[in-house]
Amino acid sequence: MADLRILPDPNQLADAACAYVLASARAAIAARGRFTLALTGGSTPRLLYQKLAQHPELPWANIELCFGDERAVPPDHKDSNAGMARAALTGQPFIPAERVHRMEGELSPSAAAAAYEQTLRQLFPAADGFPSFDLLLLGLGSDGHIASLFPHSPALAETRAWATDNWVDKLGVARITLTYPVLNEAADTLFLVAGADKAWAVAQALEGNAAVEDVPVRGIRPRSGRVTFMVDVPASAQLRQR
Repeated sequence: MADLRILPDPNQLADAACAYVLASARAAIAARGRFTLALTGGSTPRLLYQKLAQHPELPWANIELCFGDERAVPPDHKDSNAGMARAALTGQPFIPAERVHRMEGELSPSAAAAAYEQTLRQLFPAADGFPSFDLLLLGLGSDGHIASLFPHSPALAETRAWATDNWVDKLGVARITLTYPVLNEAADTLFLVAGADKAWAVAQALEGNAAVEDVPVRGIRPRSGRVTFMVDVPASAQLRQR
């Protein structure tokens, strides 16, 4: 059962998410000396990253910053998740460049996915089956997609790869994405969702019973981790219970 927090607007949502990430990072570093965080794209996470950039006191040298998905574009492209994250957070001088692990969207999607899996295998050498991020950040598309797992796309059925390329018919492009086995191994998953256009998807995620193929967020079923949804008021509009 996912936890739900409804915030008045995207700015207060980002404030709450920033506090959540800071607490998670400090706890993980105190316990294990390292914090592994998977970033997501989108306008709501951008606000979060800008707020995190106001905390240079965080022990960033102990934080591994990864990505959940990427578009097939170079990092200086306006659509690049890594480029957005760099402008908002990861390009800050107090964050060691070697702690930022982007998906190489300038490669072919299949080559980028293969390279990213190798990156993750180096970061998680003791992974028994699949790696477990301390915290996974996810957005939610209006169609119910998460990361770059879109409705009726081939990667929904992937059970072995850690990262894969995924052809998205509705967009006419391939993307690079982490797979369900990796997403569902995270110790903690935090959804950040804002806007009335996301209300249907939020309701499907929290109260629906649609098939995963139709609404991919329904495939987020952590093996043992917890899930929290932070949504703004418009995104919560179709929930029966709030």
